[in-house]
Amino acid sequence: MLFWLIAEVVKILIVFAGLLLSAAYLTLLERKIAARIQNRMGPMEAGFHGLLQPIADGIKLFFKEDIIPSEANKFLFILAPILVVIPALTTFAVIPFGAPVKIMGHTVPLQITDVNIGILFILALTSLGVYGVVLGGWASNSKYSLLGGIRTAAQMVSYEIALVLSIVGIIMIAGDLSLSKIVSEQSHMWFIVYQPVGFLLYLVASTAEMNRVPFDIGEAEGEIVAGFHTEYSSMEFAFYFIGEYAQMVVNSAVIVTLFLGGWQGPFLPPVLWFLIKVFFVILIYLWFRWTYPRLRYDELMDLGWKFLLPLALANIIVTGFIMVLLKG
Repeated sequence: MLFWLIAEVVKILIVFAGLLLSAAYLTLLERKIAARIQNRMGPMEAGFHGLLQPIADGIKLFFKEDIIPSEANKFLFILAPILVVIPALTTFAVIPFGAPVKIMGHTVPLQITDVNIGILFILALTSLGVYGVVLGGWASNSKYSLLGGIRTAAQMVSYEIALVLSIVGIIMIAGDLSLSKIVSEQSHMWFIVYQPVGFLLYLVASTAEMNRVPFDIGEAEGEIVAGFHTEYSSMEFAFYFIGEYAQMVVNSAVIVTLFLGGWQGPFLPPVLWFLIKVFFVILIYLWFRWTYPRLRYDELMDLGWKFLLPLALANIIVTGFIMVLLKG
């Protein structure tokens, strides 16, 4: 009993620290990629080639003055960024990040917990992020923040439908909602081979769910200052960014688990394979941001409702039809 308690605590600490550290250094990676695309150098002053820049930014935000608007709802104003961070950090609890290992005669799964409805758990938690955005916009008592919050809420709710439908094909093929079972079902063939359309749908819809370019109409600096987090400063502001980048890591891990075989791969250790695949998907998200222009609001809604949703439904129908033919 004591062994398993210690093992769970160690796994939680490793995942929690890893997510926070990766969220911090993804800011540096994004700035370096942006600089490369724009033919400049990016952060170079703090440490060797700017390696200490995330730490410097964190210290700066920690000691920066915390300003709360006088007419804001102070409780909800402080609560909103927390509602963005907690679901992003908690979602990773059901994601298997390596093959089970033997420790002191015990087989320890490299997963905090394996629930038989892992996919539903992830979808339930990721949908909570919209509350942090909406409450942040409303509690700020600013027209720009409110407009950004309303925009983001409409966007996240709309694209969440396509995101959920994009993985129905995976569930049909695997016949299970457990993420560990889905990974084991890909031992011979990754599900991206069977579900290339589902993969692209999830990639696009998850980008919109994270409110990243080209779907960042909730922030839209040129239109509404910074949208829902216009009035935020200090650590509350940092929490929004931690939540965004942690969610990027989680979404990348979900894509790897559902479509790219999870931790499975030849020669290299399973955990290393998992990290390599997650890093590859993160690079795609970063590439999106510094390549495509922001969509107009009507274009964004048309893409979600008139293209992604029908395509997701067609993908489910075609998948079911092929499965019936193969079984027949």
